[in-house]
Amino acid sequence: MLEQRSEQEIIRRESLEKLRQMGIEPFPAAEFPVTGYATEIKETFVDPAPEDTTYEPRQVAVAGRLMSRRVMGKASFMELQDSTGRIQIYVNRDEVCPGENKDLYNVVFKKLLDIGDFVGIRGFVFRTQTGEISIHAKELVVLGKSLRPLPIVKMKDGVKYDAFEDPEMRYRRRYVDLVVNEGVKDIFIKRTKVYNSMRQFFNDHGYMEVETPILQSIPGGAAARPFITHHNALDIPLYLRIADELYLKRLIVGGFEGVYEFSKNFRNEGMDRTHNPEFTCMEIYVAYKDYNWMMRFTEQMLEKICLDVNGTTEVRVGDNVINFKAPYRRVTMIDAIKEHTGIDITGMNEDQLRDVCRQLHIEVEPSMGKGKLIDEIFGEKCEGNYIQPTFIIDYPIEMSPLTKRHRSNPELTERFELMVNGKELANAYSELNDPIDQYERFVEQMRLSEKGDDEAMIIDHDFIRALEYGMPPTSGMGIGMDRLVMLMTGQTTIQEVLFFPQMRPEK
Repeated sequence: MLEQRSEQEIIRRESLEKLRQMGIEPFPAAEFPVTGYATEIKETFVDPAPEDTTYEPRQVAVAGRLMSRRVMGKASFMELQDSTGRIQIYVNRDEVCPGENKDLYNVVFKKLLDIGDFVGIRGFVFRTQTGEISIHAKELVVLGKSLRPLPIVKMKDGVKYDAFEDPEMRYRRRYVDLVVNEGVKDIFIKRTKVYNSMRQFFNDHGYMEVETPILQSIPGGAAARPFITHHNALDIPLYLRIADELYLKRLIVGGFEGVYEFSKNFRNEGMDRTHNPEFTCMEIYVAYKDYNWMMRFTEQMLEKICLDVNGTTEVRVGDNVINFKAPYRRVTMIDAIKEHTGIDITGMNEDQLRDVCRQLHIEVEPSMGKGKLIDEIFGEKCEGNYIQPTFIIDYPIEMSPLTKRHRSNPELTERFELMVNGKELANAYSELNDPIDQYERFVEQMRLSEKGDDEAMIIDHDFIRALEYGMPPTSGMGIGMDRLVMLMTGQTTIQEVLFFPQMRPEK
C-alpha cells in the first residue's frame, strides 16, 4: 500500500511541475563536471596578500545537496553538502539571474528550490567579512529535485527536535541517516580503511585474494544452522555458505602457499547487538605455519590496522579503552574456566560437564555433547571478562573438529580464539591435515547430529578426498569483519557498521 503523501510532499511535486513549465528540467541528463569539493576547497584556500594586485580567485564547480539557505532580498546564502562536507554559497540575484531574468531568481531560488535538492554551482572561492570561506556563485543549476523533506535537526530553547535518531528508522532509511546525521558516513569510511589495511598486510606478505562458492552443496567449515535454497536447473537443494574454510583448504592442497577471502557468510541463527544473519568474515590459510605463528601474525595485523585507521593503537568502545599494541596475553581455555569458575574441567566426561553446568546455573540442551557444554561454560562465565585482546588457546578436542591435535596433549587441539571487549573476534587453528583423523571427527559430528544437534557438521567426502591427496602443515584464521569494524570505530552494536542490517519488512 502506498504511503499517503504529506502536505510538504504535495507542495514539492507542485514545485517540480512548475520548474518544468518554466523550461527547467529538474532531473537533467547532462554531465556537470565537478572541479572542487567542500573540504578540499576550505583546507587549501589561501587569503591573498593586501599588496597583491595580480591575485585571481580560484574558479570552481561544486555540486551537492542544498542543506540550508538564508534569503535576504536580492542576496542569499546557502549551505551545500557534497560527499566531503559542507561549504557556504553566496548567491547574488543580479549575477545569477541578470537583467530580465531576476524574476527567475525570485521564483526559482526563493520558492521552488527546497532543502535536499541537488544543485550545481559555478563560481569563485572567497572569504566573507565574517571570515567564512565560501563560494561566490556565478551560475546555479538544478541537478535533482528532492520530493521528500529531509529531517533536518533544529534547536528551540536549547532543545533538539525534528532529529532523525530512532534506530529502527535510521537502519531502514540509511540513505537519510547518512545525509543528516553527522559521523555516520565516517564509520563506513573507516570500514573501508580497515579492509584496505588488512588487504595491504596480506598482499605485502605475498598471499593471494581468492573467491570461493557462496552456494554450496554441503554447509561445511563451521558449526552453524544454514539457510537452504533450491537450484532449479540442477534440481538439488543448496546452502548459503556458513564458512569458506573447506574450499580455501582445497586451494592449499592445490599448491597455493597463502590464500585469503573476504566472504559473505550466512547463518540462520539469532540476531542481537553483535550478530547479523548475513555477515562478513575474512579467512586466511598459510602453508607451513602453525597456530603459534598465526597468533604473532594476527596481533601484528591488528596493531597495523588500528594505526592505519585511527592513528593510534588505542580505541574507546563504550567505557573501555582497548589497546591493540602487540603482543597479546595467552591463556589456555581450561585455565580460563578455572580462573573464572574455580572448577578444573580437565578429563571430565559429558555427565560430569552437565553437573558443572547445573552447578553454575547454565541452561543446556540434551543434544549438546562435550564440546558444546564446554563452550557454554566458557561463554557464560569467562568470555565477557576479556576486554583487552587475549588469545584463548588449546581447546578440548570435542570443540574443534577441523583442528590438529595438540603436539603435547592429544586431548586438546592447537586452536586459539582472540577475545576483545568480551567477545570473540578471531578463530584460528593448526589445521588438521590427517584425512583419517578428519574423517573420524566428521563421523563424531554426525553422531551429535543424530542426537539433535542441528549445528553439527556434515561429512564432506570431497574434502576428505582432497586431504588424501596431501595437504602441507597449514595454519588458518578467520576474523569477523563486522565486529572488527565495531571495535575500530567504537561502536557497540553491529547494526551501526552495516549499511543495511537485516530487519523485518515494514508493515
